[in-house]
Amino acid sequence: MTSRLVYLVAGEPSGDFLGARLMAGLRALGGADIEFAGVGGEAMRDEGLASLFPLADLAVMGLAEVLPRIPRILRRLDQTVADIAARRPAAIVTIDSWGFNRRLADRLKAAGVTAPRIHCVAPMVWAWRARRVHELPGRVDLLLCLLPNEPALFEAAGVRALHVGHPVLESGADRGDGPAFRARHAIPPGATLVSVLPGSRRSETARLLPVFGATLARLAESHPGLRAAVPTVETVAGEVAAQVARWPVPTIAVRGAAERYGAFAASRAALAASGTVTLELALAGVPMVVGYRMNPLTGLLARRLIKLDAISLPNLLAGRAVVPELLLGDCVPERLAPALARLLDDETARSAQRAGLDQALTRLGRGGEAPSRRAARAILGVIEGR
Repeated sequence: MTSRLVYLVAGEPSGDFLGARLMAGLRALGGADIEFAGVGGEAMRDEGLASLFPLADLAVMGLAEVLPRIPRILRRLDQTVADIAARRPAAIVTIDSWGFNRRLADRLKAAGVTAPRIHCVAPMVWAWRARRVHELPGRVDLLLCLLPNEPALFEAAGVRALHVGHPVLESGADRGDGPAFRARHAIPPGATLVSVLPGSRRSETARLLPVFGATLARLAESHPGLRAAVPTVETVAGEVAAQVARWPVPTIAVRGAAERYGAFAASRAALAASGTVTLELALAGVPMVVGYRMNPLTGLLARRLIKLDAISLPNLLAGRAVVPELLLGDCVPERLAPALARLLDDETARSAQRAGLDQALTRLGRGGEAPSRRAARAILGVIEGR
């Protein structure tokens, strides 16, 4: 066993962000001799990880979307198991993507790998497929939960679980420089800018980009001079840039944290896919509309399995409809454009949503020790046998 090697596996860009924050926390608390290997994306690469293979090979969601990718995913699973067995790390940290990481845990056990297994981001058993709570005992030695209601659910099933908070709280999303962003991209001070976030998986962007572009076209009829900024990530950057270049309003695609958060600070409102980005927008104080589409078969299954009235994290945390959600058949320009126009024009609506976003962030755990340091301390405790 390599005593200071931590092997991390992130399966999608949101996990890549969490992994990067965790790496920074581990290095800060554990010292410069902490080593990293595994699977991640551009954020983890910036922290020093040389990914075993591209993150895009795993970043897919939905039954219909996953099926054609199964052979490649299985090859990557074999490759990951072999790499872990060869490197003999001090600990294995898997991040979200429970479908892949559950299979990885089984394969590691069969291969005789005995390094402690830590999983970050609890499966959302409180939202759908509650039986998954019984999948973690024997597969996970420690579960790091982002939401405060989660540890009790898993501890009742015999899993050691710890609430560490959500690293989005330390992302810097609230520290973007809006005037500098406008100056860099020659956006006039009085122009109305909207941030558009169409997701981080190809299955998401393929469905949402045309709808979001048509929404802006409709919105531009009542808002002359409208412009859009589209922060994107490595997994889908090429496709996003090609599509937004054809949008009917002036649009720029940007990458990197400084550009992303600069766009937020410069924007009056946002149109976003559901996901971690909604918490980033909440932290930045940007009023938003959430839109989401998926394969019709996946959507049918989701309607049957998900037992919640809302899917966006700000609404789930606040326990009420803070952010408008237009999903599946409701995710159409005819409905998205009026919802977004209200946030551009109505100060009362803007103030009400911002108050709700503040409430959600308070419940998430804003304030106190950084979540990545809490998580890093727990992982180092496992490595050191505490």
